[in-house]
Amino acid sequence: MSLAIDRLAQSSRWRRRSTTEKAVLALGLLALALALPPWPGAVLVLLVTWTAALAGARIGWRDWLRLVAAPLGFALTGAAALAVEIGPDGVALARDGGRAALSVILRAAAALSCLLLLAVTTPAPDLVRGARRLGLSPEITEMALLIWRFLFLLLESAIAIRHAQEARLGWRGFRRSIRSLGLLVALLLPRALDRARRLETGLAARGFDGSLPMLSPRQTVSTYFIAATLGLQAAVLGVGLWWS
Repeated sequence: MSLAIDRLAQSSRWRRRSTTEKAVLALGLLALALALPPWPGAVLVLLVTWTAALAGARIGWRDWLRLVAAPLGFALTGAAALAVEIGPDGVALARDGGRAALSVILRAAAALSCLLLLAVTTPAPDLVRGARRLGLSPEITEMALLIWRFLFLLLESAIAIRHAQEARLGWRGFRRSIRSLGLLVALLLPRALDRARRLETGLAARGFDGSLPMLSPRQTVSTYFIAATLGLQAAVLGVGLWWS
């Protein structure tokens, strides 16, 4: 899932927009989703967020639904416990008719969509650099970037091992598949430790002091985008308070 998010972030229409613009939009909507009543506040936030993702950032609707489906499934599972109650007569619908469960689902879906909007439009390095500008420790941000890159290296190794096993019919049948999976994990762990050791040695040899300079395109903040975002959020806030 993280690889799909990174791929969408790199190819998004808003890829070149400033991280500040996207953070103001997504985090502002997240604050409204948490502060306003689920109806109609969360519904309005959902509408705005999905419109921004599908029409603004041009994220494919299949990709967007695939990303939303998995975490929303956990929210639906948790909300199911609020929709029913167990009594002397067995399992029955909750006394509030499932309103609490519906509120949880709406608020969770709105908050999830806001975070995904930021994730699918902003690559991980940009998010880490933005956190560093906000005061996060340089050592933590650099280690986060190294781990992010390290995940892709491990994935390449895992894919190479998997292809070699498939060429030897190692994934034919259930028992062979389980055995091949165990061998893959057993081979991948030493490679991961070896790569991490070599990375540590290379950084030490270069005098790593907690800062790795990286080239990044200069992103200018659009005052029009910020103004439109704040105006839209003010409209959502006003409609949410008036309707409730």
